[in-house]
Amino acid sequence: MTNPTETIDQPQTKKLHRSRTDRMIAGVCGGWADYLGVDPAMVRIAAVAATALTAGLMIPVYLAAVLLTPAA
Repeated sequence: MTNPTETIDQPQTKKLHRSRTDRMIAGVCGGWADYLGVDPAMVRIAAVAATALTAGLMIPVYLAAVLLTPAA
């Protein structure tokens, strides 16, 4: 029988943040990689590819992510 006053460990929810340790420019890709559970290099490659394929449209998106994503 379990004690009703015991707390059950809830799985921690992932929160999106800018990384303070795994950063190249502002930590956005490092934070996204941590959130998604993938290698940060893959997120950086995807960001560079998106910038090239959209004729630079990713640059303002990245800047918005820098301003809107909280630091870790």
